[in-house]
Amino acid sequence: QIDSRVLIVTTSIGISVYPDDGVTAEVLIKNADTAMYFAKEKGRNNYQFFNSSMNARAVERQQIEANIRGALDRNEFVLYYQPKINLDTGGITGAEALLRWRYGNDEPVLPARFISIAEDCGLIVPIGHWVLREACSQAQKWNTSSLTPMTIAVNISALEFAQANFFENVRAILEETGLAPQLLELEITEGVLMRDVISSAEILQKLKAMGVQLAIDDFGTGYSSLSYLKQFPIDVLKIDQSFVSDILSCDDEGVIVSAVIGMGNSLKMRVVAEGVENQTQLAFLKARNCEEGQGYLFSHPIDAEYYTKLLKQGSEVVCPA
Repeated sequence: QIDSRVLIVTTSIGISVYPDDGVTAEVLIKNADTAMYFAKEKGRNNYQFFNSSMNARAVERQQIEANIRGALDRNEFVLYYQPKINLDTGGITGAEALLRWRYGNDEPVLPARFISIAEDCGLIVPIGHWVLREACSQAQKWNTSSLTPMTIAVNISALEFAQANFFENVRAILEETGLAPQLLELEITEGVLMRDVISSAEILQKLKAMGVQLAIDDFGTGYSSLSYLKQFPIDVLKIDQSFVSDILSCDDEGVIVSAVIGMGNSLKMRVVAEGVENQTQLAFLKARNCEEGQGYLFSHPIDAEYYTKLLKQGSEVVCPA
C-alpha cells in the first residue's frame, strides 16, 4: 500500500540453468532475460525456463523491432478494410480498418507477428496515430465521392489510450481530415478501460460529447460487467469471434452469444458479431436479432481500392437467407 492506493504487483520470470543453458554468468543472464520475454508473451505473471528454440525467436523479434522502427518512414504500413454488414438487409454499414505491414516483396505481414513487439517497445503509439489518421482520411475520401457515408472503426491499443494527449490527438485528426466525428468508431477492449475506470470514463465522456462512437471490442473475453457498461457511454458491443465460431459446437457458447445480444438490445447498444464464416452462424445470429456482423462469409479484409469498387457496386453485400 502506497499512501491510499493498493498496488497489485505481478512478476514475469525467466529461468536459465547451469550448465545446460550456459557456463558463464553472462550467457546465463542473457538466456534468462530471453526466457523472461517469453513469460511476458504468455500473459505475464508466470515463469518460463529457457530453451534453445527461444534464441531463434529472440533474433527474429530483434529483427522485427529494428525493421518496424523504419517502417513508418518507408511507408510500409497499409490499411485493409473489412465491411460490417446489416444482417437484415445485407447492406454495408461501415468498415473496420485493419493494419498490414508490407515488408520487402513478401505478402503483407499480419498484426499477430508484430503488434505485440511494437507495444513492448512503445512504437505502437506512433503507429496507432498513423492508423487513425489514415483511416479517417480514407473514410472522408469515400464520403466526399458521392458514396453513402458510413462509419470507420479503428482499434485503439492500451498504450495509445493511456497517452495524456489521446483525446486531443483524436480531435486534431478529425479536424485535419474533415471527417465528421459521428462517422468514427473507436474500438477499445474491456481490459484497457478497466485499468483506470475513472480516467477511462472521463476520456470516453469527452469523446462521446464530441460525437465519436465507442465500441467495446472482443466483448465477453474480459470483465463483461454490467456495472462498467453503465459507467461508460458505449454505443457498440462486438462479440468476440471465438464465441461465434463455437456457436453450435458448444452449448455454452450459444448461450453466451444469445445473452450478449439480448443484453445489448436491452441497453440500446448496437451488437456486432465478429468472425461470421458460415450460413449456420448467420442464421443463429439473425434469429436472435443481432444487428450487424463481419467475417469471411461476407468479405475478407480488402485494400482501399477494392473496397471502393465494392461500395460503387451498390454498397451492398448479398447476405444469405
